[in-house]
Amino acid sequence: MPAGEEKTDEGRMRLENKVAVVVGGGQSPGQGVGNGRAAAMLYAREGAKVLVVDRAMASADETVQAIRNEGGTAEPFQADVTIESDLMAMVQDAVKRWGALHVLHNNVGVSIAGGDQPLESLTPDVFLRITQINLLGTMLACKHAVPIMREQRSGSVVNISSVAAVGNYPLVAYKATKSAMIAFTRQLAIDNAPYGVRANVILPGLIDTPMAVDTRVRATGKTREQISAERSARVPMGHMGTGWDIGYASLYLASDEASFVTGVVFPVDGGATAKISGA
Repeated sequence: MPAGEEKTDEGRMRLENKVAVVVGGGQSPGQGVGNGRAAAMLYAREGAKVLVVDRAMASADETVQAIRNEGGTAEPFQADVTIESDLMAMVQDAVKRWGALHVLHNNVGVSIAGGDQPLESLTPDVFLRITQINLLGTMLACKHAVPIMREQRSGSVVNISSVAAVGNYPLVAYKATKSAMIAFTRQLAIDNAPYGVRANVILPGLIDTPMAVDTRVRATGKTREQISAERSARVPMGHMGTGWDIGYASLYLASDEASFVTGVVFPVDGGATAKISGA
């Protein structure tokens, strides 16, 4: 789009004729919708053809079925983000099916479920495993997707970090990897701006997703209501967000509405980072 041109595509879906790959498009068991599933569904509602990628094929299938039930186009793909050949095949599958790749959404991350601990009890094996899942997986997905986008001279990478990257979070591996995600995304943006490829990173705050809430229910023995109340009390707005809040932020960054937005760190947190000096 030429500089200064007004976006006037009223009535046009925001991702019409686009191809999106959502890594982590399934979700763990529990109530509500996860960030990745919400993003995949919103991309499809706005016209994208979506490859829903997850280690658990049954969960990817659930997201695909939800999209198809709404009349959207989606296919499932099974991949382990710690295995480079899986992610290379993922990109190849999307391009072979639909001829292009416009959006790469990286939503994979573990903390408590990966065995994360405070420093004094953290083991090297756990730290390395969480690093592989949370950071290496995103790097490998970008390694194979970005060259396609460069060749097209367009594309959007949406990475999911966490407010934990800039705030108080006692579990070492998660905080370290989500902080590194910010630096990685900013460098990705700088390196690829001349090719028309954008990269931005979202920092979810306290969000009511199965991974964030139900995992803590299982780990602590508290009820879901107790965990939800404790988390909501820490949010300036007085309640947690939902996966849809992250999904809508992702949709904006993926779309041409954000055509001049790259290298941005985007908190979606109910005001949490406003309390952090220097954030």
